Amino acid sequence: MKLAVSGMNPLRPIRLALDRWLFRLGSPERLPLTFGQRRIYVLPTGAGYAFAVALVVMLIASINYNLSLGYGLVFLLFGLGVVSMFHAFRNLLRLSVTHVRGEPVFAGEPARFSFTVHNDSTLPRHALLLASREARSSTWSVDAGSVQEVSLDHPTHQRGWVSPGRLTLETRYPLGLVRAWSVFIPEARCLVYPVPEPLPPPLPESGSHDAGVRSAGEGDDDFAGLRAHRDSDSPRHVAWKVIARDGPMMTKRFAANDEGDCELDWQALPPGLDTEQRVARMTAWVLAATAAGRRFTMRLPGGTIGPASGDGHSRACLARLATFGLGGTAHQRAED
Repeated sequence: MKLAVSGMNPLRPIRLALDRWLFRLGSPERLPLTFGQRRIYVLPTGAGYAFAVALVVMLIASINYNLSLGYGLVFLLFGLGVVSMFHAFRNLLRLSVTHVRGEPVFAGEPARFSFTVHNDSTLPRHALLLASREARSSTWSVDAGSVQEVSLDHPTHQRGWVSPGRLTLETRYPLGLVRAWSVFIPEARCLVYPVPEPLPPPLPESGSHDAGVRSAGEGDDDFAGLRAHRDSDSPRHVAWKVIARDGPMMTKRFAANDEGDCELDWQALPPGLDTEQRVARMTAWVLAATAAGRRFTMRLPGGTIGPASGDGHSRACLARLATFGLGGTAHQRAED
């Protein structure tokens, strides 16, 4: 996958115009997407062209030597090629892509898009392949009336949203002589978190006046009882034994050093840091505070998140940092 940077590829506008004209591609398409007969294209493969040349040579030899069996063999093999073309076309017909899922990743990690392909016909589909410009799946099949999930990994280079771009669903079933394919651009995207600063400074000191005193807080030392569950609580503190006895959802309390709430303030960062360095440091602090089980507040220009703790709060903060300063529509996209 390459970033869609203006001026990077001067032929890209021509390619996009050809795509729109030849494959009827435009803006990303909403799912579910069904491959009808007007979207499927069929052409010989390299083996198919070699097969056609061999048939022509055999036909010329049969005419030259007036070989009746030669004629029969040529027309039999030609019929197999035509039937192969029909089966390749039917192998894609009326397949549907019903869902695309992309889990958030950190920049530099591959973004995995999982495609759900549905076959509602009475015929199984074999030797299918899903590909983009940067990734290809292994061949897979989907049984009649069933669903198959296929994954593609796309490299990421910076924070923000990334979309899979132009994809090709193809097959060379059954003989490999012809290739049937369809091109589509699904409406899907995956969130790419910023890369955290490798060696960040310690978390900012808590503003609480009671920091450091022994209390029945949310630490990890001695068990101090149960309380009502909150959405921000970590799953590892849930009293699962109580739930197993058909009791209410409770959270364990522990006696520990109460360090107080932590404030991650964008404006308090050193003025010499640029935007990306600030985002990287805030990302590292969010991860550190979450790993330590600290409640924290993240203050960014234009909004504040928290105070809260837990994985849900961490994901919300990372998502805000991933898109900070990029605008509502900023994203990476695979080069078409």
